[in-house]
Amino acid sequence: MIRLYVIGAEGQVARSLREAAAAYPDFIIGFGARPRVDLLEPTSVAAAITAFKPNVVINPAAFTSVDGAEAEPDLAFAINRDGAQAVACASREQGAPIIHMSSDYVFDGKKVGAYFETDEAGPQGVYGRSKLDGENAVAHANPRHVILRTSWVYAPFGNNFVRTLLRLADERDRLRVVNDQRGCPTYAPDIAVAIMSIARKLVNWQPDYAGVTHLAGPDAMTWYEFAREIFRRTARRGGPFPSVEAISTSEYPTTALRPANSQLSTQRLRSVFDITLPPMYLSLANCLERIFAERGSR
Repeated sequence: MIRLYVIGAEGQVARSLREAAAAYPDFIIGFGARPRVDLLEPTSVAAAITAFKPNVVINPAAFTSVDGAEAEPDLAFAINRDGAQAVACASREQGAPIIHMSSDYVFDGKKVGAYFETDEAGPQGVYGRSKLDGENAVAHANPRHVILRTSWVYAPFGNNFVRTLLRLADERDRLRVVNDQRGCPTYAPDIAVAIMSIARKLVNWQPDYAGVTHLAGPDAMTWYEFAREIFRRTARRGGPFPSVEAISTSEYPTTALRPANSQLSTQRLRSVFDITLPPMYLSLANCLERIFAERGSR
């Protein structure tokens, strides 16, 4: 049996890992969540990992509010850097590799085309800086680390772009969506399946595994294009189909700067781990099917 310990329980990736666990009978998966396991309390993290004795530790937990990080930088760094370091240190003490989740927001967005793992990082805001510092802290604390940068995560649950748009579409017949930020929408259940596959490989550690790997959906688009695709599919189901207007970032000011381009190349994911995520249209269809099924059951 392979023992996996996941930090967090209610985030989009952690919940997806819990769902995915049923398909892996040879895995024993534990979840550590607040208040018992708190990234702000390193001793609680170490105690939980020591007690579980995992083969692999997975850390998707983070301070994820991009704008909130600007208002609470100390908290963002305490969780995304110091908390991540505590998890990596505790994993090393157990002799376990760590899979640590990071973000496309470590880049400044000025590159044309997809970012590779070897491209220089240049985060524009507190959130991105805290995630980049977390990557460095994890790598320093545990040589057997796999850092997975992902992008524009969505799921049938939690707070994300798809669910927010559907809620707004129930209230309005016209929406304005940014059309000059480009990224790769990534379905949390797809992330979970990829993590499980990687975790299985890490039990037999190879030096090539170590480092940063981009884990993102294969289709790059703007938020506006993603919104249009969402509503094109909801219309087929008789759901909302509001008018969607393309706007610029300057017309939708936010506290934190976002990268204009955060496309992630997944060549390393394919070459090292033999993983390719499904195309967006399949993942989005699954997501919407689940959301509408839940709505129908109410």
